[in-house]
Amino acid sequence: MQKNILRLFDFSLKINGFKIDKAKLTLSEIQAKTNSEFETYVEEQKKAIISYHLKHNSFYKTLGKTIDLNVWNSVPIITKKHLQQPLEQRLSDGYTTKNVYVNKTSGSSGDPFIFAKDKWCHALTWAEIINRFGWYNIDFNRSMQARFYGIPLDKKGYYKERLKDYFSNRFRFSVFDLSDTAFENTLAKFKTTQFDYINGYTSSIVQFAKYLKRKNILLKSVCPTLRACIVTSEMLFDDDKLLLETQFGLPVINEYGASELDLIAFQNTTDEWQLNSETLYVEILDENDVVLPYGEEGRIVITSLYNKAHPFIRYDIGDIGILSEKSTIKKPILKKLIGRTNDIIVLPSGKKAAGLTFYYITKSVIENDGNVSEFVVEQALLDSFKISYVSKIELSEAKKTTIKNEVIRYLEPNITINFERVKKLKRSKSGKLKQFTSHLK
Repeated sequence: MQKNILRLFDFSLKINGFKIDKAKLTLSEIQAKTNSEFETYVEEQKKAIISYHLKHNSFYKTLGKTIDLNVWNSVPIITKKHLQQPLEQRLSDGYTTKNVYVNKTSGSSGDPFIFAKDKWCHALTWAEIINRFGWYNIDFNRSMQARFYGIPLDKKGYYKERLKDYFSNRFRFSVFDLSDTAFENTLAKFKTTQFDYINGYTSSIVQFAKYLKRKNILLKSVCPTLRACIVTSEMLFDDDKLLLETQFGLPVINEYGASELDLIAFQNTTDEWQLNSETLYVEILDENDVVLPYGEEGRIVITSLYNKAHPFIRYDIGDIGILSEKSTIKKPILKKLIGRTNDIIVLPSGKKAAGLTFYYITKSVIENDGNVSEFVVEQALLDSFKISYVSKIELSEAKKTTIKNEVIRYLEPNITINFERVKKLKRSKSGKLKQFTSHLK
């Protein structure tokens, strides 16, 4: 109880240099604008962020030589390939890795890279997330979270995440082991903990719901304090959503986000997938970079309106989607998201793990030197995986051994890992790479 009174979540943001109180106030002022004021605000912010990077960011100056601020289509599309170079070469004047928020993308698209946000931009990110979760009366300072996410297994990374979990009022369940034995322990924790909500990777939470179905258990009856389940990072299919609602006895809320940007879309209380229009500008483009009207399917391209440390301007996130015909500038609605899906890894012992496990395993080769630009993992047999990668140089035997050892540490022994360096990876029709594919029937 004392931990909640201290509002440790907000406090942890403040001590790390994120002005969360000011960000919450700024967000509320943006949301209070009328429709016409909001449209003016977006246009001004688009021009302001482009002007800033053209003046202060040498990386963006090179990309944006032909930009006319009065012609939006003159602004080039940024892809993940543009960003696969050392971070220091992409930062704006006055920003270093010491005074920004730095993180890695998961690489689920096959194009991993390191990115940065200035601290004000990241504070606004948290204000947005806090606001959206507030729609369901979830308060990060008070509400207890059951978290289904990955966690680093190295000692420093592990304890760092556990400390963050403490300050964020959450308990983390591993997604590396989705066996019935692991879920028995998960269920026991729900029986003894007053969780308010569930949050995490879709596929892992769905596996837990399938376990509950096999055992004929309703989670809400085991943990009556639960109010909601928020799924993220992977595609939520309609039948999976129904399964979650049935086995949990809770409303299931769909979140769509990207670590390098912000929370992109969040299911509102009237069951619409409402896009973040306050800190992002979202477009749907065809293969020729032409903006499509509402209702048509195309590439999702996003502009971060506040990130001064690093340009994410007309950034092709690698997803395909459709904006609803009901959309407005102030309240755009994501009608459909296409092609974000991760398979489940099945191992010889019968153990299962989330496909995103391979993000943690391949982290050792995602370095800030630009060598490995793309990779995919395929499972051909229960005990056999192939990692295909595009790289300037062949992976050394030492790195291959490191990855093999990580596979054993995260999954289990007696697994064969084959490596193949290729010039180009096969992409889906939508243009995306699927990081993990299982060929098991």
